[in-house]
Amino acid sequence: MRLSDEESAIVGVVREFVDNEVRPSVHELEQSDTYPEQLIERMKQLGVYGLLVPEKHGGVDVSAVCFTLVTEQLARGWMSLAGAMGGHSVVCYLLRTYGTPEQRDRYLPRLATGELRATMALTEPDGGSDLQAIRTTARRDGDAFLVNGSKTWISNARRAGLVALLCKTDPRAEPAHHGISVLLVEPGHGYTVSRDLPKLGYKGVEACELIFDNVRVPADAVLGNEEGRGFAQMMRGLEVGRIQVAARAMGVAQAALDDALRYAQQRHAFGKPIWQHQSVGNYLADMATKLRAARLLTLDAAEQLDSGQRADMEAGMAKLFASETCMQIALDAMRIFGGYGYSKEYDVERYFRDAPLMIIGEGTNEVQRDVIARQLIARAGG
Repeated sequence: MRLSDEESAIVGVVREFVDNEVRPSVHELEQSDTYPEQLIERMKQLGVYGLLVPEKHGGVDVSAVCFTLVTEQLARGWMSLAGAMGGHSVVCYLLRTYGTPEQRDRYLPRLATGELRATMALTEPDGGSDLQAIRTTARRDGDAFLVNGSKTWISNARRAGLVALLCKTDPRAEPAHHGISVLLVEPGHGYTVSRDLPKLGYKGVEACELIFDNVRVPADAVLGNEEGRGFAQMMRGLEVGRIQVAARAMGVAQAALDDALRYAQQRHAFGKPIWQHQSVGNYLADMATKLRAARLLTLDAAEQLDSGQRADMEAGMAKLFASETCMQIALDAMRIFGGYGYSKEYDVERYFRDAPLMIIGEGTNEVQRDVIARQLIARAGG
């Protein structure tokens, strides 16, 4: 899990950005649910949006391990910042892996700088994690597709200049996933961002509904110019997405542990710092141990991705364990803070509101368990 000197420097620069610029401003931005425009601009300048873009297209092209550690640092400052580059990074990965030379040349240089930001549109109002059951269709009409349907919980939808849309180009295909494609859709094609969805946490960054009503998309917008390959392409992309969500969970959990450690040393009860009381000390020991285990699982999944091997089981394990660990650590930090943990004056309540998203996002943890079980059987030759 060694980083190159350049990668270590990148993680260090992002860590400094978080400590010096994000953490001093996050409380006000979070409470007002304000889009962090200035912080996003700094992320562009630091090259965060080009981490998974090849150097020849203007990106940084770091390892998945480095990408994971950068994501963790951003989430340690504010999970919303890691979310602001999450779907974007998956789309970059899809383009570099499956895009045609023309698609890569058209999009990757602008994605690398953040001039163009991307998101992916998978979830539908009735579909949830069952992506083979999507209803959004793209019907051939001459040299274009007519797209009809809707998507929901699409992060960064209002500011995205490129949407990787999962849809059915052949609704009658059997099995269903053979008829699914990814279309690269731009706002100029005419889809509608209907509304921002109110959220418990994940403030500052919008999650929206997208409506496609006879939206005309050029035929060459199919990712890789191959219809019917979208489900397999997106499953590979979600390996990146799930590792990224696990890294977000690590960052939030680390922030909660850091705050709890400081508070347990400062707060006194019955004549001594509360960490010296066994119940609080046990919380801290368990929090640190589980977080270390989550980090090792996540970095292992990132290494598997770097090796070029299939990483769906490893990514699922990392996402499952890290997100559940994050939720527990956020709750235990709140217990250590007592009544103050319930107050909006402290960041602990934010961690507790942000943590559930990682349990639900990029495929619920119930789905992750199914993925893991199926891969266990498959790899055992069953």
